[in-house]
Amino acid sequence: MKNIDFMKRAIELSIQNIKNNGGPFGCIIVKENKIIAEGVNRVTLNNDPTAHAEIIAIRNACKKLNTFNLAECELYTSCEPCPMCLSAIYWSHIDKIYYGNSRLDASKIGFDDDFIYNELNKDLSSRKIQMKQISQNEAKKAFLDWDKKIDKVEY
Repeated sequence: MKNIDFMKRAIELSIQNIKNNGGPFGCIIVKENKIIAEGVNRVTLNNDPTAHAEIIAIRNACKKLNTFNLAECELYTSCEPCPMCLSAIYWSHIDKIYYGNSRLDASKIGFDDDFIYNELNKDLSSRKIQMKQISQNEAKKAFLDWDKKIDKVEY
């Protein structure tokens, strides 16, 4: 299959998902030129704000491959990933992203992530959601224990 064929599948999933009362987003993950996982937006169906197509596809790919590391995989999504999905893509070590619609296209139909991109660029004290650090000394114990752990699986 070619890149265009994989993108067509992601777009097809996004269109089918609308018919199934989901959001207009579809995603596939490819490894060695084969689709290993698919995902569609299930935010409202699952009452889960993290159930974006990319996140669902990443979860499915990790389960199928029995790993949290999706290096050597490519992601095809019907729309440019939001900040949450982009972060998950980085954490999962996916090698390449192909997308159809841009985030500007998404904002025109009510899916505007610019406020999140803008928030991430602000100093913590200037963000809409207040953040206050507490119990740092107590919290550090877990980090010290992790740092000393010899048989840890790093990610």
